[in-house]
Amino acid sequence: MSDTPSAVLWDMDGTLVDTEPYWMTAETVLVESFGGTWTHQEALQLVGKGLMDSAAILQSAGVAMEADAIVQLLTDRVRESLRTQGVPFRPGAQELLHELREAGIRTALVTMSLRRMAEGVMDLIDFDAFELLVAGDDVVNPKPHPEPYLRGAELLGVEITEAVVIEDSPTGLRAGIASGAVTLGVPHVVPLDGLGAHELWPTLHGRTAQDIIALFRAHRTIQTEIPS
Repeated sequence: MSDTPSAVLWDMDGTLVDTEPYWMTAETVLVESFGGTWTHQEALQLVGKGLMDSAAILQSAGVAMEADAIVQLLTDRVRESLRTQGVPFRPGAQELLHELREAGIRTALVTMSLRRMAEGVMDLIDFDAFELLVAGDDVVNPKPHPEPYLRGAELLGVEITEAVVIEDSPTGLRAGIASGAVTLGVPHVVPLDGLGAHELWPTLHGRTAQDIIALFRAHRTIQTEIPS
């Protein structure tokens, strides 16, 4: 068993890029267009959720649209915000990604956003940051179910117990933990205390591939054979 993780699986919204304000603005405009109100606290409950789950919550807030139409509309509006206002990468994220790639550690992006939006974000990174993408429309069960991270590991051809997951939301954190990966929480708009992350880092700024390797060594699950 290697002392180095086989892969690092990254969440996108809130972990790689700070798109949460764009989502919250789009949600608020949508709910208000149907005569409802959408508070910051209500918006926080959608952070990290699968888009269809989020659509159901928005329907309960008065949005009289089909769930898929809600997902497509919100995605379009967030993509437009990214186009006009820029992609706000989280501090240290691109630098750590570059270090991991330089160290030969494989990386994948695992997000509940639609593939077309995630591909747009990936295209704005000026190096080959991710080997593959698992998006919300690629899985049956969204986070907090472990399927997205298990799927990412499967596509990379690695054992999930040999991977590190980086997440910013309670929903995503639960998915990473349930998958069996060493799971790192980097809180952003919601706290992650007491949810079972192997470690919590306040930021990725200044963190290196060696920090990720040390995290993995400290917390990986070592499988031992039972004597026959």
